[in-house]
Amino acid sequence: MNKSINRTAFLKGFKDGIPIGLGYFAVAFSLGIAARSAGMSPLQGFLMSILNNASAGEYAAVSVIAAGGAYIEMAIITLVTNARYLLMSCALSQRLSTNTRLPHRLLMGAVVTDEIFAVTISQPGYANPYYTYGAIVIASPLWAVGTAFGIAAGNFLPANIVSAFSVALFGMFIAVLIPQAKKDKKMAIVIIASFLLSWLFAALPAVKEMSEGTRTIILTVGISAVAALIFPVAEDDKNE
Repeated sequence: MNKSINRTAFLKGFKDGIPIGLGYFAVAFSLGIAARSAGMSPLQGFLMSILNNASAGEYAAVSVIAAGGAYIEMAIITLVTNARYLLMSCALSQRLSTNTRLPHRLLMGAVVTDEIFAVTISQPGYANPYYTYGAIVIASPLWAVGTAFGIAAGNFLPANIVSAFSVALFGMFIAVLIPQAKKDKKMAIVIIASFLLSWLFAALPAVKEMSEGTRTIILTVGISAVAALIFPVAEDDKNE
């Protein structure tokens, strides 16, 4: 890869990763407070978040810890909750050039999150690994630091402030999607369908008892499969 192009991609990813990191920092406060209730120290919370970097998975793990669950229970619930990242990594691999080396593919798959995936996949043409690195290098530390700060703050923060922190990440994720929806009507249709089906899955008796991670996997596979059939993307379109 051209060093100049990679440097430009890294800097752009870093810039785009700043609002993601700020959103992570805010949301991680509530995770930190939950982690403190489970008996974790700021250092333990920092290490958990810097190595995991997965909000839903960490919330699930902290819940198991707080309940005094076994290691195997924590491993299984974390695996199920984070399984959607396998799907995101597979989808992301389809946007990589055939010249992308295996170490880059593995590292991108290891650091992918919902928001990092969204901003990476929204870039035109083939995905540049250095763009993803630029985004995660600022977002991941802020997530880990936010968790540590949340544990340190403990229960001193008012409940309404903690609730506001929990909403911040969803607003940021919408901010990532809306501009792309305005540019592409097909994407807008898929996004609206995703919102509606996600709401239905959370309300219908048959599926609402499933874990959030399991529902996300079912929706992701189903919606992406239908979208691929209805709106196929030609190979040449990846380079546009």
